[in-house]
Amino acid sequence: MSAVSPPVAVAAFDFDGTLTRSDTLLPFLARGLGWPRFLWAMLRCAPWLAGYALRLVRNDVAKARLMRATLGGRSLAEMDDWRARWLAKDFQGQWQDWTLARLAWHQQAGHCCVIVSASPDIYLARVAEQLGVDGLICTEMEVAQGDEGACLTGRMRTPNCHGTQKVLRLNHWLTARFGAESLSAMTLYAYGDTAGDKPLLRQAQQAWYRGKPWKDAFSRA
Repeated sequence: MSAVSPPVAVAAFDFDGTLTRSDTLLPFLARGLGWPRFLWAMLRCAPWLAGYALRLVRNDVAKARLMRATLGGRSLAEMDDWRARWLAKDFQGQWQDWTLARLAWHQQAGHCCVIVSASPDIYLARVAEQLGVDGLICTEMEVAQGDEGACLTGRMRTPNCHGTQKVLRLNHWLTARFGAESLSAMTLYAYGDTAGDKPLLRQAQQAWYRGKPWKDAFSRA
């Protein structure tokens, strides 16, 4: 099968803090678990989360511990319920107006629009569908068949989509969709808000960091 004709431009958007005003993972987990169980899970993960805050523990290690503590053994049906309640009760009003307008501009211009996020697919797939983007690249959770049907193991099926993983995963997605020769022929726009987005921003011809044009000073930070 031949590759799809490459677009003139690709727009890659981080999700948390870029398309949205703030983090979405912790509110999603809190809504699903309820506050008592959520706080207990956070307490159990406190050594790893504190280590991450102090830059003693890698992002993916701390996140893996949190995911196992909160999602391990949860059925996909339960995830459907968590997602529906979170979208209805917590997600309204979370959109970042400027970045959402940029997404709409790229879509109207016929650009290929992709979300590239460390957030998990268990809820981000539904949000991406609602936005009508061309692709979703994110942290995918492992699913296994149990006695009561399909359940999350709590482990990540893919590496945490953070930092250089964003670049690797986006390039792989673009190559699979459009062909390797297309990478040098297209213009990449990128939008992010944290240090984990900087490798992606550095690759782009046009990039924005926290709503402002990317500067060399940021790339050296």
